[in-house]
Amino acid sequence: QYIIHGGKTPNNELSDKIYVMSVVCKNNKKVTFRCTEKDLVGDVPEARYGHSIDMVYSRGKSMGVVFGGRSYIPSAQRTTEKWNSVADCLPHIFLVDLEFGCSTSYILPELQDGLSFHVSIARNDTIYILGGHSLANNIRPANLYRIRVDLPLGSPAVNCTVLPGGISVSSAILTQTNSDEFVIVGGYQLENQKRMVCNIISLEGNKIEIREMETPDWTPDIKHSKL
Repeated sequence: QYIIHGGKTPNNELSDKIYVMSVVCKNNKKVTFRCTEKDLVGDVPEARYGHSIDMVYSRGKSMGVVFGGRSYIPSAQRTTEKWNSVADCLPHIFLVDLEFGCSTSYILPELQDGLSFHVSIARNDTIYILGGHSLANNIRPANLYRIRVDLPLGSPAVNCTVLPGGISVSSAILTQTNSDEFVIVGGYQLENQKRMVCNIISLEGNKIEIREMETPDWTPDIKHSKL
């Protein structure tokens, strides 16, 4: 299954919808997909973009985890001049039960700022949040958070640990290269400074290691472009 949430349309509209896309059948090399909208109750994440949604697995159960992103400023503060102004979403963690269609938000003291365009890595019951862009103060802090989700028979437990060794990055591409290794390419480290360094992220048990890898031979158009 593939989970789709939020996003921004060319008409500057934001979506709070959640869709589940799955493969229905595979016949004669033709793949048929089904896309189903999920209605949520409870603490429904507001419409946003630049966020992350990951799946965690604990005790035989699974949950979607939504974090970060940007949304339009509250309607009471919107004027003609500021109609499309956006702000960081509150730094809440949303657990979304896609089976029963309910969502619950959690406030964790370690998460003080709303972040967008961060990098997220999910593995079993744990999500790692790296970097991100805080619109409020226009910085890309070298964040590294470990968020662990426990799903017992009763209420879920969510806790966050601030880890050292983070990196300053936003809008990067994350690719998984094997079961315990990921690669981060591209993105920004400052407002007008592209990130030309690439990193390898290794996960082993409860440990995460981030190290630089050999830089590719970037083409001239990548080297000299602003984006």
